[in-house]
Amino acid sequence: MTAKLLLDNLTNPALLFFFLGIFSVRVKSDLEIPADASKFISLYLLFSIGFKGGQELAKNNLSAEIIYSILFGVAIAVLIPVYTFFILKRRLSIEDSGAIAAAYGSVSAVTFVTAGVFLENQHIIFGGHMVAIMAMMEAPAIIVGVLLIRYFNNQGTKTPIKHIIYHSFSNGSVLLILGSLIIGYFATEKQALDIKPFTTDIYKGFLAIFLLDMGIISGRKLDGLLKAGWFPIMFALVIPLINGSVVALLSGSITHDTGNRFILSILAASASYIAVPAAMKIAVPKANPGLFLPMALAITFPFNITLGMPIYMTIIQHFL
Repeated sequence: MTAKLLLDNLTNPALLFFFLGIFSVRVKSDLEIPADASKFISLYLLFSIGFKGGQELAKNNLSAEIIYSILFGVAIAVLIPVYTFFILKRRLSIEDSGAIAAAYGSVSAVTFVTAGVFLENQHIIFGGHMVAIMAMMEAPAIIVGVLLIRYFNNQGTKTPIKHIIYHSFSNGSVLLILGSLIIGYFATEKQALDIKPFTTDIYKGFLAIFLLDMGIISGRKLDGLLKAGWFPIMFALVIPLINGSVVALLSGSITHDTGNRFILSILAASASYIAVPAAMKIAVPKANPGLFLPMALAITFPFNITLGMPIYMTIIQHFL
C-alpha cells in the first residue's frame, strides 16, 4: 500500500511539472513563465485555498471538539515556525530561516490528500472540518515567518513590534488568504457554485503551471541546497518526524477520533510547497526557493508518504 501511495504521488502531473521545470534548466532550455503571469498564479492559489477552506468550515456546526481542533491546528502553525526558526538561524540567513520555518509550520495540500487516501484504504473516516483547519494553518505560519524575518532584520533600527505585526498582516499574500477564508465562510452554497469553475475546476491546472515555475526557479538554484551541506537535508527529515510524532501523541487530548488525530499529525509533519512559496515569492523575495522548495518537496514529502504516515498511525493506535 505504501509503495502504491508513493507511486501514485510521484506520477502526479503537478509534481511531474515541477521536475520538468528542473529538467528544462538542466538542459539549458529557454522555457520560462512570465513574471506577471507567475505572480497572478501565486495570488490565485492563495485565493482558492482560502476560499475553499472557508466553505468547508461553514458546512460544519462548531462543536467544542471542532473549536478545540481549530485552536490546536493554529497553535501548531504558530509554534513550529518559532522553534524551527531559531534552529535554522544558527546556520542560514534570516530570510532563508524565516521562509523554511514558515514552510514547515504551514501544510502541504498534496500530503493532506494522500493522507485521506491512506485513511480510506484502512476504512477510517475523518471530519470535513479538517479541510478548513488545513487552510487556516497556512496564514499563521506565513505571518510568523514574515514577522520573524522583519523583526530580526530590523533589530538595529528598533522598529516598533506593532509596526512589524501590522505590515505582516497587511502583506498582500497574507491578507488574501485570510480574506478569502472569511469570504468563503460567509458565501452561500449557490454563490460559491457560481465561481466554482474558477476556484475548483481549474485549480489543478494552475497548480501544475505554478509548480513548473517553481521547478524552473529551483533548477536555477538547486546547487544552493547541495552547497548548504548536510544540515538542510537532515532538517527536512528529522523535523517532520518530530512534529508529526509529538502531535500524534498530544492530539489525544483534543479528540479521540483516530482519523482526525492522524490528519492533525500529518498537517504538523508536512511542509508547504504551494502557499508558502507563493507568499514568500511576494513577501520575501530574498529567500532562496532553491532551499525551502526542494527541502519540502523532494525530501519531506516523500518521507511522509512512505515512512511518516505508518509511524504516526502506529503512535495514535498505541495511545488511544
